Amino acid sequence: MNLSKDTTNGVLVLTPDSERIDAASAIYLKDQFRDATAQVDGRVIIDLAGVNFMDSSGLGAMVSALKLLKGRKLELSGLTPVVEKVFKLTRMDQVFIIHSDLNSALSGTGADAA
Repeated sequence: MNLSKDTTNGVLVLTPDSERIDAASAIYLKDQFRDATAQVDGRVIIDLAGVNFMDSSGLGAMVSALKLLKGRKLELSGLTPVVEKVFKLTRMDQVFIIHSDLNSALSGTGADAA
């Protein structure tokens, strides 16, 4: 799995190229996230619109990514219903800032959690 990297108005947007974030891909996500954010001080958004499945390893990778930001919030956008359910069941929707879609995230609107 790879994370594509784009910067829009000073916001780093990372997008996984896989439909699944599971045990097989979570380690790659963590490594690529660390590399992509090493020199970034601003906002970071992971756009999950293309991810249709996430297991506990994927959720763990998201928590690890959040910890790498050292106190800053990690924003997520475009959660599909299955992925959103994982965040709600584990109450991680209370930990991450979650936007309905990438446009809402970039405009600073549509946050479902703070």
